[in-house]
Amino acid sequence: MIRYIIRRLLALIPVLIIVALAIFTLMYFVPGDPATIALGDTADQATILAAREAMGLNRPYIVRLAEYLEKLFLHFDFGVSYTYGTVVGDELMNRFPHTLTLAICCTLFTVIFGIPLGVRSAVKAGKFEDEVTRFLTLLFSCMPGFWLALLLVLLFALKLKWFPSSGYKSAKYFVLPVLSNSLGSLAGITRQTRASMLEVIRSDYVVTARSKGLPERKVIYGHALPNALIPIVTNIGTRFGFMLGGTTITETIFSIPGIGSYMITSINSRDYNAVQGSIIYLAFMFSFMMLVVDCVYAFIDPRIKAQYTRKKRKAAE
Repeated sequence: MIRYIIRRLLALIPVLIIVALAIFTLMYFVPGDPATIALGDTADQATILAAREAMGLNRPYIVRLAEYLEKLFLHFDFGVSYTYGTVVGDELMNRFPHTLTLAICCTLFTVIFGIPLGVRSAVKAGKFEDEVTRFLTLLFSCMPGFWLALLLVLLFALKLKWFPSSGYKSAKYFVLPVLSNSLGSLAGITRQTRASMLEVIRSDYVVTARSKGLPERKVIYGHALPNALIPIVTNIGTRFGFMLGGTTITETIFSIPGIGSYMITSINSRDYNAVQGSIIYLAFMFSFMMLVVDCVYAFIDPRIKAQYTRKKRKAAE
């Protein structure tokens, strides 16, 4: 198991290199000049040229790329933000807890409500309750998060005044961001749970458990659900990884000082170092989350744990 984790961590290196190459190249060829944006349209040409020289924007592409990769992978240096004048790495570390908190709240919301809804829908498959659940999940899956966020702000913040429309001061400020960012994922988890449960609910061991006279709740949650968890855990882990980067629009709409809003501001101002650092940081966190999901498999499925054990014994022999 430890060897597997080490191999997966080493496999992150080429992934991050490819991400760094891709985002650096995209930002290099994207229209717009950071120096002009930072100084404004009223700045004279000499001032702009001096600023470009100070930012290192006048050097060739290959030279800038080599210097960036060296700083990133040898010194773990994301550079300095053109807009804020701060170290990008420090800024990301300060903002990441806000993004992580929002992603965790959204994931907990989808898990707490999505899995029971999916199980209930599978148990009532083909009935009216199942049809209503499927319709609502399809509806929420089709709703763009930013559009839903604006609707929630208009209804609950501006009209009813139940919740604040922006800010990051207490739990009350999280209600609308969590709802807007997780209803689509809630629908996805519900549908995935329903599909997984339908595959196992008619299995022989479930029929045997029922024939023994076990309570239906114990049959469903004690026998069927544990065997249906593998695809559900994969879905949850993937969606959590996406939420770390998918909170971009949500953070911007609700003025949450996370990596998402930082990245949007940096894109608008052509702050190359900040954009590249944000995307690479999120790519690493997403890849690490996928590693955590793989490790969780061993705890919920004894067959996978047995595979790791056999590999360890063979290596010892």
